[in-house]
Amino acid sequence: MFSWLGKDARRKKEPEFFHTVSDGLRRLYAAKLLPLEETYRFHDFHSPALEDADFDNKPMVLLVGQYSTGKTTFIRHLIEHDFPGMRIGPEPTTDCFIAVMHGDRDGVVPGNALVVDPKKPFRKLNAFGNAFLNRYFCAQFPSQKVQGFEMTSSLLSVECGRLARRYDFAAVLEWFAERVDRIILLFDAHKLDISDEFSEVIKAMKNHEDKIRVVLNKADQIHTQQLMRVYGALMWSLGKIINTPEVIRVYIGSFWSQPLLIAENRKLFEAEEQDLFRDIQSLPRNAALRKLNDLIKRARLAKVHAYIISSLKKEMPAVFGKENKKKELISGLGDIYQKLELEHQISPGDFPNLKKMQDHLQTMDFTKFQSLKPKLLDTVDDMLANDIARLMTMVRQEEALMPKQIVHGGAFEGIMNGPFGAGYGEGAGEGIDEVEWVVAKDKPMYDEIFYTLSPVNGKVTGASAKKEMVKSKLPNTVLGKIWKLADVDKDGMLDDDEFALANHLIKVKLEGHELPNELPDHLIPPSKRRQE
Repeated sequence: MFSWLGKDARRKKEPEFFHTVSDGLRRLYAAKLLPLEETYRFHDFHSPALEDADFDNKPMVLLVGQYSTGKTTFIRHLIEHDFPGMRIGPEPTTDCFIAVMHGDRDGVVPGNALVVDPKKPFRKLNAFGNAFLNRYFCAQFPSQKVQGFEMTSSLLSVECGRLARRYDFAAVLEWFAERVDRIILLFDAHKLDISDEFSEVIKAMKNHEDKIRVVLNKADQIHTQQLMRVYGALMWSLGKIINTPEVIRVYIGSFWSQPLLIAENRKLFEAEEQDLFRDIQSLPRNAALRKLNDLIKRARLAKVHAYIISSLKKEMPAVFGKENKKKELISGLGDIYQKLELEHQISPGDFPNLKKMQDHLQTMDFTKFQSLKPKLLDTVDDMLANDIARLMTMVRQEEALMPKQIVHGGAFEGIMNGPFGAGYGEGAGEGIDEVEWVVAKDKPMYDEIFYTLSPVNGKVTGASAKKEMVKSKLPNTVLGKIWKLADVDKDGMLDDDEFALANHLIKVKLEGHELPNELPDHLIPPSKRRQE
């Protein structure tokens, strides 16, 4: 008689099929999370509703800094091309938000036009009004103009600290922080002072510490001793603002295309730039995971928000004394937080900022709040427990299919290949372009040691080689790797060439370089090459 109920239940339990991670996130948000947000007016308190462009947009980098820290020059250095609306100078020239993006042709799109474009993820910025939109524009340029560079990232340059603003600057930055893949805070090695507004901006990004990176720019203008002091002062200043035990990654360098003024830290700057470029290059590969992570954070906040709103609704009187009760509930919101924390086992870090929540509630009509609807919460719980787990599997599958280097061109192109790539000709790469075997120059010294080990038939055993190799004081795990690399013919013994190679690799490691996973062709002893 009621067989149709069973069919309906089975139909609901059947997992949905998603073509891509972005497609899955979009559909899950619309079907399972958005109804909860709309019911409890989440968008009036926290963040506007997500649109299709938020799930489909390319990775974005938010670049924030005070005046004259080199923001525009930094972008110019990355893309190696002037972009529309670019101005560089010692005075505060970038006093607005600039989105640098790929387009069909050179041009500038004003803020008011940008926020009505359904293909761009900026439509919800319309809520900040003309005061903001008049200071916001998009600089577009075709990728072929920058030697094949594909703009897989949008960089937004923000000036902090000199202007009286007629919009909520920190709220705008918080909106961007929720949606970008990486946040770069830019500092000048000569001007470490952090303005009150910049401090508020950093605090507004408190829930996005995992996205934040710091760049200490113009570091080539000071000597090593001064640089150490500046770095320490920067970490101390940031520690007071961010107030977390985790240390934020700081990249030190001079990010422009001019000669270094003081070149004594050149190797440090090159290594730091390489690390930063690798971090930016990882963004497209990790974009789907970042969107997934942000949706999970949003869902957790929406659940907590629903508990708060429904709890306030429950406490409101039916007829008289509504206004007084509202004031009482707002002032005692902290106690409600504690009650909900115990009742629903919610982590304290999942609750929204108490002061901001109280400010928002002042203008709200509590009588229009909705009571708790368990079905909506169960739907979101099901999404987090089951659907998200399936999307995680798809994320790894999509990452595996992506090319290793997705961001290319511009400054990325000059350091990826050729003699100016990171570590080229150093460590295990030494001698890569030389005709003669690089180990040969030190081989007479290694041969003297080799023949003191009493080789049999021109070879020493592993036990004999070990007695000499442990003198390096390297860990057994490292020496074991060196042994595997040096034993080219895999016979469990070392001849004089292989012994010399082992000592060369020990030297490479002692000099602070990493060992290769496989022996490079130029390090294979000539005698072994002939056998091949």
